[in-house]
Amino acid sequence: MPQITMAVATNVTEVRVELSTIEIAQEQIEDQEKQRLFGVIPNFYVSYVQNAAPLTPKQKFQLAWKSTVDPVSFGVTAAVAGVQQTTNTFGGYGQGAQGYGKRYGAAYGDLVTGTYIGGAILPSLLKQDPRYFYKGTGSVRSRALYAIANSVICKGDNGHWQPNYSGIAGSLASGAISNLYYPAADRSDAALMFENTLIGIGETAAVNLLQEFVMRKFTPNLPNYEQTTP
Repeated sequence: MPQITMAVATNVTEVRVELSTIEIAQEQIEDQEKQRLFGVIPNFYVSYVQNAAPLTPKQKFQLAWKSTVDPVSFGVTAAVAGVQQTTNTFGGYGQGAQGYGKRYGAAYGDLVTGTYIGGAILPSLLKQDPRYFYKGTGSVRSRALYAIANSVICKGDNGHWQPNYSGIAGSLASGAISNLYYPAADRSDAALMFENTLIGIGETAAVNLLQEFVMRKFTPNLPNYEQTTP
């Protein structure tokens, strides 16, 4: 008796689960928050992923919060206030515990206003990324020029390079706010604020050079992402 064989077609369904850009950014920023120079000093504002996902406003504020409430930040502020007390910087605050408390409050106020205005508020409004993006490749000269240029330019949330309005305006705004709590004799006029901002740009360039050539070597447990566009 002949046998009849029927072929039954089978459907194979492939399910791919991909993270959204926001989820990728959150994963990357959580890894950034583990970056510490010598395993201790926060090194949160550098991305070792050149094509990292853009941050949402919430994530920019998260990074600012994490930076300003880190125990090391409080310790550094205490040391700065101690040096100012010893050298009688901002003499209008006086000496003793009260003078030290005022210096500590002013130093911490500078940290908070600078970080939030230049690293969260303005970057959110202007859609700019407050991080330094490590280059790590190319000649020493190209990397040095890249690091210096990043003191006045930044990456936008759209991935394009643009003038760093957030950082520059943030420095000016922070200086203006500091006049509310510094002694009258130590307050800055408009000319001095612009001068301090230019000095700040130079300091940022110096820090960027250290980020590009030095700090990576002393920052353990760096993320090892595959260099692909989210």
